[in-house]
Amino acid sequence: MLTRRLFTVALTTLAVTTIALSGAAGCGKKSDEIQVGAFLSLSGSDSTFGTDTRDGIELAVEEVNAAGGVKGKKVKVLYEDDKSTTQEASQKVRQLIDRDKVVAILGEVASSRSLAGGLIANTSHVPMVTPSSTAVDVTQGREWVFRTCFTDDQQGKVAARFVRNELKKNKVGVFYAAQDTYSSGLAKSFRDELKKLGGEIVIDKGYQKGETNYTTYLNELKAANPEIIFVPNYYNEMVQIARQAKQAGIPGSMFVGGDGWDSANLIEGAGAELEGAYFTNHYAPDGPSQNSKKFLAAFQGKYKHQPSSLSAQGYDATHLLFDAMGRATEVTPDAIRKALAETKDFQGATGTMTMDKDRNANKPIVVVKIVNKKFTYFTQVMAQ
Repeated sequence: MLTRRLFTVALTTLAVTTIALSGAAGCGKKSDEIQVGAFLSLSGSDSTFGTDTRDGIELAVEEVNAAGGVKGKKVKVLYEDDKSTTQEASQKVRQLIDRDKVVAILGEVASSRSLAGGLIANTSHVPMVTPSSTAVDVTQGREWVFRTCFTDDQQGKVAARFVRNELKKNKVGVFYAAQDTYSSGLAKSFRDELKKLGGEIVIDKGYQKGETNYTTYLNELKAANPEIIFVPNYYNEMVQIARQAKQAGIPGSMFVGGDGWDSANLIEGAGAELEGAYFTNHYAPDGPSQNSKKFLAAFQGKYKHQPSSLSAQGYDATHLLFDAMGRATEVTPDAIRKALAETKDFQGATGTMTMDKDRNANKPIVVVKIVNKKFTYFTQVMAQ
């Protein structure tokens, strides 16, 4: 049994320890650093998206801190893995805001998870910048949510202008995944714009998501005799379509796609079958701008391989956020939000960006061509 004196000492020690621990937990950061949160799919079905993005973020953090940080303070990014689910995305954003007291948030790649996390960020009045979520409604009605990528609506229109004005094609086929929001949304945007430009949709076919045998569809597409076929789907489906199209006598040069094609798996699986095909994207490793070349050299120096567009977008989103923090009157969520909204002519690896009234980046869209089983820069078209 403790004596009264020892018991008092023990209670005093316990109280001091508890206060110290609670103070440390409540503080959440050092006074000489600024903490930013990031929620990404670092595991689960879309883990490649998250890890590629994180590589770009880490490179940007390294560069900014080497140059003195933001307002004389080092910047630290706290990562949370949402496991490729919307439920986890909401929870992780809440943790970053309530537990870690971050002043801003980076993420996500998938639009569904940016919508979930963005709702929490917007309600909590903490600015969020998504590098790669293209669904139009990600930023709609959310004053605290920004993006550094183009929207699906912009991408579909640019693809239509490219087909009509650059490739000089008039008779077009459209082939898309009917139950997929991304694919059907891009198809609609493309279709509407092409018609405005005087083009003709000679065949419009939606296939069931999860389909593996496209032979019947492809034969119907071929019979309609289009000059070009727009296929806004994901790379895994396009691999199968390209292989079966070759058997049906449809050359790869007849296909145009969207940013869902951007994967090394597409080249590995159907690079030969898609020789001469084009797709719209956020970035091409061999892009001609000096900022793009600088990023490529830095990324290869750090990671010893070429970056994906997701890495480039993560890099740009991070640098743009840090640039806004540097311009903000103070490092608070509200001041950072105002500075983000005022972003103009930001020079990024993926292009020059200006935030519009809907907090979307007004920037060029890159057109990539598949040549000798490689993604190569072809041109860029300004989004409108």
